[in-house]
Amino acid sequence: MESKQVKWGYLGLLSLVWGSSFILIKKGLIGLSAIQVGSLRIIFAALFLLLIGFKSLSKIPKDKWKFIALTSVFGTFVPAFLFALAQTEIDSSVSSILNSLTPLNTLVLGVLFFGVGFQKRQVWGVFIGLIGSLLLVFNGALNHPGQNYYYAVLVIIASLCYAVNVNLLKRFLSDLSPISITTGNFLFLIFPALIILYFTGFYDVLAVEKVQHSVLFIMILGVVGTGIANILFFKLIQISSPVFATSVTYLIPVVAFFWGLLDHETLTAVQFFGAFIILIGVYLSAKK
Repeated sequence: MESKQVKWGYLGLLSLVWGSSFILIKKGLIGLSAIQVGSLRIIFAALFLLLIGFKSLSKIPKDKWKFIALTSVFGTFVPAFLFALAQTEIDSSVSSILNSLTPLNTLVLGVLFFGVGFQKRQVWGVFIGLIGSLLLVFNGALNHPGQNYYYAVLVIIASLCYAVNVNLLKRFLSDLSPISITTGNFLFLIFPALIILYFTGFYDVLAVEKVQHSVLFIMILGVVGTGIANILFFKLIQISSPVFATSVTYLIPVVAFFWGLLDHETLTAVQFFGAFIILIGVYLSAKK
């Protein structure tokens, strides 16, 4: 039986990996466009997952493939591009904090469209999280006039996509192994990503040193931040519980914020307060 120390070790490692994803996107954008970052992230993750999980595809029933396709779009394809586009204008630390709205959005969409039950406390959590988000975004826009905080909406849309994905997984794919689902997702995504990358002119600038450095950061993001992170997450669920595993949501912004500090990003005192309010909302909405 796995010890409590191992369980917490997986949680800490996962929060470090996912929390570092935002700074990797930022570094990738130095030499690449947002569309190139999104495409390469998908391609590197797909190559890794197909290498280790190709045999698991045979375990997916034919009637489940339509849901595999849907979850690939909402869970990976759309968010990969939205996060990259958002971080062309807003800091990585802000992006990670807004991403923590995912559990709140999961609850709202679950109640509205998937028949999920809820408690009064969770409703309060949604409203509190919304207030924190508005505070974070509007204060950031006032104090960082050089950044276009309208792009924060892209992160919120991405978190809604993640919320749709979680509800689809729970409703239609809960009987499949995580590795089968994830590998199936990227089987769908690798070809569109390759086509999109081709039309960005990526291969014409690949010889540029700055571009090569950015590609390295995105390769790490795709393999570690997507492929290996999923494996860690699945393992954590196996040795603990889904509730414990999703508590990584609270730790990701902390890791991302410290990476941002090292890269000379700043948050105002009001933004700190807004981030704190968001995490309170997330906690109330996720608590059983």
